[in-house]
Amino acid sequence: MTDKSQNSNVKIRPPIVVILGHVDHGKTKLLDTIRSTKVAEGESGGITQHIGAYQTEVNGKKITFLDTPGHEAFTAIRSRGVKVADIAVLVIAADESVKPQTKEAIRIIKEEKIPLVVAVNKIDKEGANIERVKQDLAAEDILVEDWGGKVPLVQISAKQNKNIDDLLDMILLIADLEALEEDLSGPAEGVIIESNLDKRRGYVATAIVLKGILKIGNWVAIGTSVGKVKSMENFLGKPVFESVPSEPVLITGWSSAPDIGKKFITTESKEEALKISAANVNLDPLFVFLKGEKENPEDPKKKILNLVIKSDVSSSLEAIDTSLKAIKSDEVEFRVITYDIGNINEADIKTAIGAKAEVIGFRVGVDESVKKMAEREGVKIASFDIIYQLIEFVRKEMAGLLDPEIKKIPLGKLKILAVFKKDPKWQIVGGKVVSGKIMRGAMADALRGNVAIGSGKISQLQHNKEDTQEVKEGFECGIRFDTAGKEFKEIKVGDILDVYEEEKLARSL
Repeated sequence: MTDKSQNSNVKIRPPIVVILGHVDHGKTKLLDTIRSTKVAEGESGGITQHIGAYQTEVNGKKITFLDTPGHEAFTAIRSRGVKVADIAVLVIAADESVKPQTKEAIRIIKEEKIPLVVAVNKIDKEGANIERVKQDLAAEDILVEDWGGKVPLVQISAKQNKNIDDLLDMILLIADLEALEEDLSGPAEGVIIESNLDKRRGYVATAIVLKGILKIGNWVAIGTSVGKVKSMENFLGKPVFESVPSEPVLITGWSSAPDIGKKFITTESKEEALKISAANVNLDPLFVFLKGEKENPEDPKKKILNLVIKSDVSSSLEAIDTSLKAIKSDEVEFRVITYDIGNINEADIKTAIGAKAEVIGFRVGVDESVKKMAEREGVKIASFDIIYQLIEFVRKEMAGLLDPEIKKIPLGKLKILAVFKKDPKWQIVGGKVVSGKIMRGAMADALRGNVAIGSGKISQLQHNKEDTQEVKEGFECGIRFDTAGKEFKEIKVGDILDVYEEEKLARSL
């Protein structure tokens, strides 16, 4: 036992766990299963609101889970450089193994340097292959215990509530090894994981206390803002008067919505809180995207996809913004006209009309009258519940603005045998198809000694003095070759026309 743990003010605290993984691999189902079976001895029915985190109790020991599908809160917290999670659970579907978001989660876990438990989910599904998962993990430098590594792996079925106890026991074992302790004697500190505007109570925020004891009446300094804790509720919606480390708590008393991922500290007086906030000026800017500032000037040559984005809570907005910034292109970019919280309304449609923008909603509603207005005005609305899908939609919409890739499909070759008429924009020539076929409407490159002298289009095609659609190998024909006014050397006898079709391929980002 260390000297620190002998201090009566130092207590063992519950581990804070974040669940990461690829979309549809079962993160949300796992959280729901744990909550419905393990929260406060079956009191999960008492949870009347989603506050972004909850606690379970296993054999008298508590575990705090960050409960935000898509881990928006965790993304926002990481972007602030705040360490909040003690343990990561990496969920991998047994039938799909490691996928792109799995790799991204592994990168995050390595950067955070936090202990990892692999939860292989959907072991009951046809096609489940545990050994493939282990092999794919090894390729990502994650060695599980029975492959000679140190990373524990638990096989579960969140849907059937199978081996969930084993997973929770493993989390508690790792927590014991980490010896998670915190001193309760100093001023309370913590991090905001969720915030929104409640019509009845004003601005509310969910915090996880990291140090000390947070109490009603405490003054709180967060960034450049100051607030006073008016009331607190635990994740079950029950009033509490204080909160200790690792406990999620809903706080009222804010004059504005505090930023997600920012650390707060409590003080005994308003004056002290104001001093701390004054010292924080310009050290940690507010959401750049909410102020409409751009880090880099726009390239006039780039095509722009304008967006109006609405979300349920502010943590989702920051996670969306962070994820969108990962989309890179030299030819097209997105521009967010407005970010805001709340349902999509008529004002959003009007904004989109003026900016020629698309409206994107994340976990928000759209009234029927607003939908009709959007249809009437030709404004596209898209709604999502999963950030990954929202980002993919934006990526596809941006790709739709790119000029298509032109693919040449070879048809045949024509050897020029005679030149009849010529004009700066066209020539009429005769020749023989020496390979493949040539078709009316096809494109062709004119070659002289294997050197291209220009390109154009076969606008007319005749065989035996009759118009035809195509002429095959071995036959002679006459053509009108349009050069469309491009720089073009005159076609001569002996030149070769390399004929092809153009296929336009949609590009992706």
